[in-house]
Amino acid sequence: MLYVIGLGLSDERDITVKGLDAVRSCERIYLEAYTSILMVEKEKLEAFYGKPVTIADREMVESDSDTILANAQTVNVAFLVVGDPFGATTHTDLVIRAKELSIPVETIHNASIMNAIGACGLQLYNFGQTISMVWFTDTWRPDSWYNRVKENSDIGLHTLCLLDIKVKEQSLENMARGRLIYEPPRFMTVNTCLEQMLEIEENRGEKAYGPETLAIGCVRLGTPTQLFVSGTMEQLLDVDFGAPLHSLVLVGRRMHVMEAEMVRAFCPEEHRAKFDEIYKRDYES
Repeated sequence: MLYVIGLGLSDERDITVKGLDAVRSCERIYLEAYTSILMVEKEKLEAFYGKPVTIADREMVESDSDTILANAQTVNVAFLVVGDPFGATTHTDLVIRAKELSIPVETIHNASIMNAIGACGLQLYNFGQTISMVWFTDTWRPDSWYNRVKENSDIGLHTLCLLDIKVKEQSLENMARGRLIYEPPRFMTVNTCLEQMLEIEENRGEKAYGPETLAIGCVRLGTPTQLFVSGTMEQLLDVDFGAPLHSLVLVGRRMHVMEAEMVRAFCPEEHRAKFDEIYKRDYES
């Protein structure tokens, strides 16, 4: 059996009882570690599971799935995913490959950013399409995500923005020279995401959002240091959100009065007068 198991959002204790039982039945355990991270090292997982854990980087998952699936017809193998296996990132390629090899697959779900984001005060039913924001470079400033934000904005829906992480990435020079030297891990901040989004709005000028659009910085979701800060996009540019992981929500115009009350509670006192002004002008129905 191949078990595809969600780990939840925070630490080794967030796994479900069903997931833990499955892990402890497995001969090999792989931890997918390039689309997101837990807030603990794998050694804590190993101590909790009583089993060794192998880190599965992007190259292994995408190019060497046979290693993960080896003899899974006769032994149990676990593939662990931070959050939910089919939440923010899907792993359908691995599941399809397993089925091609006649390997039974069982998925064990868990909390992910896609449902836990409701803790920011906005109703999940009022979210539109989710986007992923990657780091801009001097020569590459992608804006294909803007169209989805605009579609959400046009019908008043909220937009969840998932922010880029770089784990075990090579520089272009090292990649070109074939040197297996990896850059230190990097995690995009809410501030960088806002800067990039405002730059694209200035370039596109289609008014999907703007400096006075209400937004919520959502950081370390599901952990003891979980934090939400609301305000305008411009106000949030200067907030120190601290350690990763970060995400951002753009608030849609159809914000219900109960949503507004919750979101306002996350707004710093000095910004609430501006929040109230913008809410009455642009959001209150």
